[in-house]
Amino acid sequence: MNAQNPSGWRPCMGDAANGENSEATSSGDRGLMLEEPLSFEIGSPDKYGVDFDEPETAPLASLAGHLRAEAPDLPGLTEPETVRHYTRLSRQNYGIDLGPFPLGSCTMKHNPRLNEKVARLAGFADIHPLQPQDTVTGAIEVIEQLGDWLVTLSGMDSVAMSPKAGAHGELCGLLCIRAAHEARGEPRETVLVPESAHGTNPATAAFAGYKVESIPATVDGRVDLEALKARLGPDIAGVMITNPNTCGLFEPDMKAIGDAVHEAGGYVYCDGANFNAIVGKVRPGDLAIDAMHINLHKTFSTPHGGGGPGSGPVVLSEALAPFAPLPVVQREDDGSVRLIEEEQAGVALPQTFGRMTAFHGQMGMFTRALTYILSHGADGLRQVAEDAVLNANYVLRTCEDVLDAPFGASGPCMHEALFSDKGLPEGFSTLDIAKGLIDEGFHPMTVYFPLVVHGAMLVEPTETESKAGLDRFVTSLRSVASRARDGDESLRSAPHFAPRRRLDETRAARKPVLVWRGMEE
Repeated sequence: MNAQNPSGWRPCMGDAANGENSEATSSGDRGLMLEEPLSFEIGSPDKYGVDFDEPETAPLASLAGHLRAEAPDLPGLTEPETVRHYTRLSRQNYGIDLGPFPLGSCTMKHNPRLNEKVARLAGFADIHPLQPQDTVTGAIEVIEQLGDWLVTLSGMDSVAMSPKAGAHGELCGLLCIRAAHEARGEPRETVLVPESAHGTNPATAAFAGYKVESIPATVDGRVDLEALKARLGPDIAGVMITNPNTCGLFEPDMKAIGDAVHEAGGYVYCDGANFNAIVGKVRPGDLAIDAMHINLHKTFSTPHGGGGPGSGPVVLSEALAPFAPLPVVQREDDGSVRLIEEEQAGVALPQTFGRMTAFHGQMGMFTRALTYILSHGADGLRQVAEDAVLNANYVLRTCEDVLDAPFGASGPCMHEALFSDKGLPEGFSTLDIAKGLIDEGFHPMTVYFPLVVHGAMLVEPTETESKAGLDRFVTSLRSVASRARDGDESLRSAPHFAPRRRLDETRAARKPVLVWRGMEE
């Protein structure tokens, strides 16, 4: 501490942290750009925001041996300090309500506030999973209606609503496939996964106990049909394919792939994370697909990120429907709906592989998704796909002259545009483009994914961005790309205007410093 900085806070805004800016302030703040130290630097363990009476020792006697020898080393903060701390941190964060979130493969669209209003209705928000069924009939009705829409939109036979997210849905689909093979008395051991599939596909197959083999892509970024056919055999349980794939392209041979896999006795799992590009336009059930998860937090616009909540219902073909997990929702002859649990499964679903989760579904996700679907209607959902594809192609064609588009000649992309760092001068990379966008006020696109493209940059604008908004983003992306192509060295140390300068992300991941700042001995 010193007379000019009595609080002990360290100025850390941008370049000021390195002492490079002669205009650095003593507080670290720059106007309304507020610097914020860690909570451990604001408070101290011996300070309390609330006063408590000293506890009597007698009631604590029964806890002898279970009490801490010392108080936890946590900072004490007053209420104003706590509120200001998190408010200031929030000002340094980026969200969909500030601007576009062009993360490819994530579908970070605007979340309509109507969805949130419905999800917060007491009848949905305040229910408990252990309530008797007859007290939550409205919630069960929502689950059934949403499931019916998902079956209709996908052209499939049934749906399992309990999986909690995309990868959980993948596991559900593979367990259905395993159960189907075992019911036929021919357990199989290998799952084929194309190079253009999502990374969770091979991970899920391995987690489910299958051997995983990769199928190469063609030069235009699609599944090599002949290579896939050549590998089919009696050991192949199925194929996991992402369509549209991670290169942002539709797989035109999807029906031929499905027919070939079925002829070999296998099943087809489709990763439905990119369903936003085809919803209302293409029915996966018409393409010989047997199982597909649908990310409600993507296509049907519910908040996601930060560890949840997610939801990944799985639609199933007639061949796999008997093996769906419990519980399932069933509509009775009188029009009422009910959940089928284990005790009724012997009659209703005798070949089920069991349960995926303790309780049925993510209620908030279901209400948001159904609200989104009903407010759009069939024609609105079709427009969602059309506008998402239109926006992505606009980004692709307006930037392909300054950034390499590896599959730009493969025809129109679907919901996301793929670029690479090919053609950038030596010393410049995809990371420089991403960091440069931060200085422009945009969240970067997905970088270094998919892995089949070196230095990949995957941009997904979604349908909720206006042309004016896209033009702002495109102008900035073109500017940053042009600076890189011109060898602008300042770009290699971007961002310069963010609350923090560029981090050594590799070192931070491999050698994290697990010490509280300001609390070191």
